[in-house]
Amino acid sequence: MEKHNIQLHEVHREHEAHEGGGRACMSRRQFLLAGGAVVTLVAMPGGLTFAAQVLKGDYPKVKIGSLSALKLGKPVAFAYPYSDVRNILVKLGAPAGAGVGKDSDVVAFNQQCTHMGGPLDGTYKAQHQVLGPCPLHLTTFDLTRHGMVVSGHGTESLPQIVLETRGDDIYAVGVLGLIHGYSANTAGRRA
Repeated sequence: MEKHNIQLHEVHREHEAHEGGGRACMSRRQFLLAGGAVVTLVAMPGGLTFAAQVLKGDYPKVKIGSLSALKLGKPVAFAYPYSDVRNILVKLGAPAGAGVGKDSDVVAFNQQCTHMGGPLDGTYKAQHQVLGPCPLHLTTFDLTRHGMVVSGHGTESLPQIVLETRGDDIYAVGVLGLIHGYSANTAGRRA
């Protein structure tokens, strides 16, 4: 019995030795503070946009259009962050997650389905502000809600291009989500 107690005591000492005597896992207090910070950040106006910009990688800043040239419900194609990555810029007519412009309704998304990389070119439905269905397995994405999956086999939201405006100009400054076919958006296509 004492041998068993000694082993427990040794395990306890190893646990105390983790990171200079600190706990090996998050304490209840740390969990509640971190959770409260996340809820506060999301609840703040623009908080999700700020969080997206904090999480984005090191991307180039590229001018992709102008607010005055956009027509309601008419997508404009552009390439970002590489010349072979197809995206659309669209004025939805309704406020959208991470949207820019006076009405927060201008967004940009990648045009490859997150399920198997199917092409979504030409599938934008202005009436419902969705992209899809994908010709492979019918996945459809809601562009007002950060490219969230509405239906189909996809399980990941569509990669959203992070936008900034300066006057009338619209700039792509990052990608929120992993582009299909890439191991890291800033590292180039995987082998």
